[in-house]
Amino acid sequence: MPLTIPGRPKPYVMAHRGNSVAAPENTRAAFRRAFDDGADILETDLHVTRDGVCVCIHDATLDRTTDGRGAVADLTLAEIKRYSAGYGRPEFAAEHVPALDELLSILPPSVFLALELKTDRFLEPGVAQRLIDPLRSANVLDRTVVLSFHLDRVQAIQRRAPEIPIGFITLNRLTPVVPAQLIGPFWPLLLINPFYSWWAHRRDMLIAPLDPWPDRRLWLYRLLRCDAILANDPGAILKRLRRRASS
Repeated sequence: MPLTIPGRPKPYVMAHRGNSVAAPENTRAAFRRAFDDGADILETDLHVTRDGVCVCIHDATLDRTTDGRGAVADLTLAEIKRYSAGYGRPEFAAEHVPALDELLSILPPSVFLALELKTDRFLEPGVAQRLIDPLRSANVLDRTVVLSFHLDRVQAIQRRAPEIPIGFITLNRLTPVVPAQLIGPFWPLLLINPFYSWWAHRRDMLIAPLDPWPDRRLWLYRLLRCDAILANDPGAILKRLRRRASS
């Protein structure tokens, strides 16, 4: 089965936008906190700037998470770097929207990456290659999965880098019958179809429910043998799983 993390027990804990409770989402501070927590997988969102740089931000605009305004696609990386991504928290005022390269420079060797592609720009061959090249240069392709609610985006990446696994996130698909190596169903789908996880495993897929606040349903995900658990606060979930932070 793909995406097996050596030496780490399942369910893996996937830090949603880093530790987005302890620090502003998708910032280096949130990423570092997730690493310190002992998260197995770091999940972040990718948009593409006007000058073709992959940056870690969830929204298509700067408006919600920075003190700037405007569409990411209309701004260069240098223009985006003018603004704070501190989310109004004074202690994080020095944080900025990080480029993918900045994330790769601080990624520990034992942590996997889950990159959610938030724009159709990744369908463009040049943009797809600008995602793949730094992953290959950093030697992390074998511990990266690309994710999307849009299957064509991740397939565009896999066509250019067949070794990279892909994941499909869904709000309404009642079965895991999809050409991907990982499935991320919105968590109520597991109640509607209690065989969802079993079916995914029969198809040699990993399953990671879409549920960034999994505390009340942790028992269910363990019962269903889900492979990874998404969490806004990975440290809290690791404590619930009685796991210590990695040294």
